[in-house]
Amino acid sequence: MYRSLFPRDVFAEMDRLQRDVQQAFDLSPSIRGFARNGFPALNVGGTSKTIEIYAFAPGVDQATLEVSLERGLLTIAGERKSPLPDAQSKVAVHINERFEGRFRRALTLPDDADPEAVDAKLRDGVLHITVQRRASAQPRRISIQ
Repeated sequence: MYRSLFPRDVFAEMDRLQRDVQQAFDLSPSIRGFARNGFPALNVGGTSKTIEIYAFAPGVDQATLEVSLERGLLTIAGERKSPLPDAQSKVAVHINERFEGRFRRALTLPDDADPEAVDAKLRDGVLHITVQRRASAQPRRISIQ
């Protein structure tokens, strides 16, 4: 019978090596180029009245999350613990692709963001932060005399 000189999972090992190199150089590809400090993943958008931020953080306990806003810098910090057995147990882990540990993301908000009107809600692993825009920055119609 035919016998291979390489182990059956050589392609899996090559894939793992490529992921390790990407993580080492922080070159994880995404739709908009290369991601930096990728956890939690963020979606940021807004309307004329609000700035909407969605942080996707599955497995993060609400008690470990901290959201702060200081001088226009919104910071999301927290910790995600590993559900895997600890190092003292005799269980072998062959693949672990899930991020664990402390994280911190920071966003600079536009000048019209109101630091007194910020709301944060966590539901199903998605942190939704709404920042109201200042009333003075709202578009308004000016009557002509």
